[in-house]
Amino acid sequence: MPIMKFPMIKRKSQKSQPFDRSSQDQTAIVYCEENFARIDGKTANGLIRYSEKYKILSVIDSTKAGLDSGMVLDNIPNDIPIYRDLAEVLKNTDKMPDNFIYGMAPLSGMLSKLERSIVLEAINLGMNIINGLHEFLNDDREFALASVANDVTIFDVRKPRDKKDLKVFSGQITKVTCPCIAVLGTDGAIGKRTTATILTRTLKDQGINAVMVGTGQTGLIQGARHGIAIDAIPPQFCSGEMEAAVVEAFEEEKPDVIIIEGQGALSHPAYLTSAYILRGSCPDAVILQHAPKRIKLSDYPEILMPSAKSEINLIETFSNTKVIGLTINHENMTEEEIDEAITQFEDDLKIGVTDALTRPADRLVKIVFSAFPELRKVLPIAV
Repeated sequence: MPIMKFPMIKRKSQKSQPFDRSSQDQTAIVYCEENFARIDGKTANGLIRYSEKYKILSVIDSTKAGLDSGMVLDNIPNDIPIYRDLAEVLKNTDKMPDNFIYGMAPLSGMLSKLERSIVLEAINLGMNIINGLHEFLNDDREFALASVANDVTIFDVRKPRDKKDLKVFSGQITKVTCPCIAVLGTDGAIGKRTTATILTRTLKDQGINAVMVGTGQTGLIQGARHGIAIDAIPPQFCSGEMEAAVVEAFEEEKPDVIIIEGQGALSHPAYLTSAYILRGSCPDAVILQHAPKRIKLSDYPEILMPSAKSEINLIETFSNTKVIGLTINHENMTEEEIDEAITQFEDDLKIGVTDALTRPADRLVKIVFSAFPELRKVLPIAV
């Protein structure tokens, strides 16, 4: 099932502001063979939409070679080409890229035999490796020796600190006095990070000091300054590490609001990450991401998707928080169906509803201002 690929959608009045790449001093190519604009390619998808840390030069996916990655993903050109393989990338690049990013998040979390050879080739060419898998390449003798021989760095994004340095829940979260909003979902790979990123950036654009706390490998690769890859941390420390990341963001950034990226879904039988996020960050509010056309859980075709209403009930029962809005993942939906879904969910749930990608981002911000009107007071100009 494809995710976040919307060539049928023509945007309405949303004004897209291009990302300023002038601050990026590290170039990168993203490997996403057969998965770009699909669920398992969510790391590549996210990096194409937004990357604060790296200037993305190109994507590798032989099934979409020759196309513009922005057109494939969102029907908006971005001049980031898709190439067939590493050889074609180098043929069309004046200078060796600084980094090779593994842009997929397969359920296994491991490299295939073919992928091992491709990553080793990148190392031998002198590229640093950005690895978001559960397989830590620095612990693999072949990769470790190759990185030393070629004087490159392998960054295992998900690798946690030593257990002696991990934190248990302490109650320090009570010292966080600004609003904390978690963006959760009804399934994995449903757009939580995308919505959280858009919300954070739009709040910043309006003069709100908003800080996003990342909880997965993609957000950290994109450049989130605060956060953890929560699904790689031993369960005993998950709530504590989540708490510590939010407290750190609060103390260092002095934000007006903290946006917390969600993972998985509270109802999902395979993932416990949402529970740790709710317990550790103690969010004041939740925005829920839902895909109305998704019938079965991604990667689990035997299991039906929960309804938005049932997930809201579960979240509010499990945690002392309130769901203040719903955001739609419009996969496989037409413009008319998006409009109908927004109207229907608003009537049924009695909360604000929008689509963060195809509707003006101000609608998402209004959901936040409705729940936290005190945020308007810090605006340079009233909104």
